[in-house]
Amino acid sequence: MSLTPQQRIELHGFNNLTKSLSFNMYDICYTKTREEREAYLEYIDEQYNADRLTKILTTVADIIGAHVLNIAKQDYVPQGASVTVLVSEGPVVEVPNESYEESPGPLPDNVVLQLDKSHITVHTYPEFHPDEGISTFRADIDVSTCGEISPLKALNYLIHSFDTDIMTIDYRVRGFTRDIRGHKLFIDHEIDSIQNYIPSNVQSLYDMIDVNVYQENIFHTKCKLKDFDLDNYLFGYTKEKLSKDDQQAITRRLNREMDEIFYGKNIRNGFMDEE
Repeated sequence: MSLTPQQRIELHGFNNLTKSLSFNMYDICYTKTREEREAYLEYIDEQYNADRLTKILTTVADIIGAHVLNIAKQDYVPQGASVTVLVSEGPVVEVPNESYEESPGPLPDNVVLQLDKSHITVHTYPEFHPDEGISTFRADIDVSTCGEISPLKALNYLIHSFDTDIMTIDYRVRGFTRDIRGHKLFIDHEIDSIQNYIPSNVQSLYDMIDVNVYQENIFHTKCKLKDFDLDNYLFGYTKEKLSKDDQQAITRRLNREMDEIFYGKNIRNGFMDEE
């Protein structure tokens, strides 16, 4: 199926394709002492509390053109938060020409697109290694839509809403709709990779791997930051306070943590554990 940006698919009835975007991001920090770890977790809880996450999700709803019906949010003890937003079809103020164009979404902009019954959720998972001095924060966001518009339009904004060292992104189109001749359509837009929706300046910062099952309309992309400044991974002090040996040892620990998350394997002495 090849569509120009101006072309529309004439359907028999309602477009009932389900499009789901799952966005996982990881932020990693070196926390040598218990006090540093507790301070980091307190910072994360403040930075990504339920109120701020709600603002992020309501902006996502604006980007994909959703009307918010209900918001449920909760901050947890000792740490973590969850927000669930139930949305429904919003008024169509303008139907942009780029509906079917493979391009990053706004960052953000005032965009209102057609959407039907759907939901957006986020859960956060702060955690730490008991011995290695590594603390990791994960945010898990799901955007599920029913109808014409893909939630991938919100991906660019989500990436810029979090400090992201590693991203794992899944996109899937399920179900089918019918054109006016009765032929089934299992997807209504062209996509080769989730990377189509990530700006080139962001792509240049990450190593990326795709695992796509085109015949099932399943797309998966993993991203790991290429380079980093150690100062961004220390909490409460800078690398100048460390010896060169300590800087190198901490950098190795941080790299191993990122590699383990990126490849989904435990790494010991340069070898990956098969689990």
